[in-house]
Amino acid sequence: MSWQHKIDQSLQQRLAQAAYRRRQVNQGSTGRFLRVENRQYLNFSGNDYLGLSQDATVIAAWQQGAARYGVGSGGSGHVTGYTQAHADLEQQLADWLGCPRALLFISGYAANQALLAALTAADDRVLADRLSHASLLEAAASSPAQLRRFQHNQPESLQNLLNKPCSGQTLVVTEGVFSMDGDSAPLADLHQRASAAGAWLLVDDAHGIGVRGDEGRGSCWQQGVKPELQVVTFGKAFGLSGAAVLCSQPVAEYLLQFARHLIYSTSMPPAQAYALQTALKRIQHGDDLRQRLQQNLRQFRQGAASLPLQLTASDTAIQPLIVGDNQQTLSLAQRLRDEGLWVTAIRPPTVPPGGARLRITLTAAHQPADIERLLEVLHATCH
Repeated sequence: MSWQHKIDQSLQQRLAQAAYRRRQVNQGSTGRFLRVENRQYLNFSGNDYLGLSQDATVIAAWQQGAARYGVGSGGSGHVTGYTQAHADLEQQLADWLGCPRALLFISGYAANQALLAALTAADDRVLADRLSHASLLEAAASSPAQLRRFQHNQPESLQNLLNKPCSGQTLVVTEGVFSMDGDSAPLADLHQRASAAGAWLLVDDAHGIGVRGDEGRGSCWQQGVKPELQVVTFGKAFGLSGAAVLCSQPVAEYLLQFARHLIYSTSMPPAQAYALQTALKRIQHGDDLRQRLQQNLRQFRQGAASLPLQLTASDTAIQPLIVGDNQQTLSLAQRLRDEGLWVTAIRPPTVPPGGARLRITLTAAHQPADIERLLEVLHATCH
């Protein structure tokens, strides 16, 4: 089979399965709204949970950072790309989350890949929740360690794997809030079992940081857990992009020596790090935003309870409606767009077969009338 035949065959298969992905150009977003082909939509697909991507103080901080540092870092943090803005943000994150060290990465994907690649060896094993993010599962699968997956949010399933012998080290991997179902991991139970077995716990809290726990400190703080490794990302509640790994002093020094994704990547622009400091302050003092988000969640769940679609048991900003069939999910998403509502259809392989869904996300920027409109159209379309 030639390269071209292989590519053509794979694309045709995706088309036949109604699983073909297409990017959509937009003309800008205010968080609450999205403009596509000169039409404005209410946006229920973004991860800007607190609306900080459009916060005036955060935008001003980015502009001030650009004026001071320029628009790029100019190199890896190991060469010339580590500025005072980066150092200050790392220290502020560590202090906020009660960890000895924080290390910045260009993305959450890169952070997860770096951790698994740098820490694991051939005699080690990674025990991951089977619904962990692709960046975690891919990193574990391509690492020298053995990957085994436990049943989603089932500590007993993890325990069965922990009971099996391992000649090396064990790393347990999960998320704080799962991006496709919106449910939360039982972190305290997982950490207790991991610690009892001499294993470390890695928690990716991309969707929990900023919106859960005191001052938005996230899922680990909320559940009273101090994992050995915690990844927080800035593309959701922070309203920007990038990520950080929270860890001990020795682990931080180890990663600085061996994490190739950190060593060989251009660091984030210092203006971005400068703006993230302001976003962090807004999160720390953002009880008003978190309360507004919770009000929006209650309104949506009360109104969606009678829909003829499965509403998952999520108390987070991620509110999936399970449809099942790929083509039906695509058709439903299109009907919502016809009514001015931007909702994304998520299909396998991002979710398990038969799990196609509308992934609805709510933010603090949404108004009650926005959610009422979404519910009105959903009821009219689904009944």
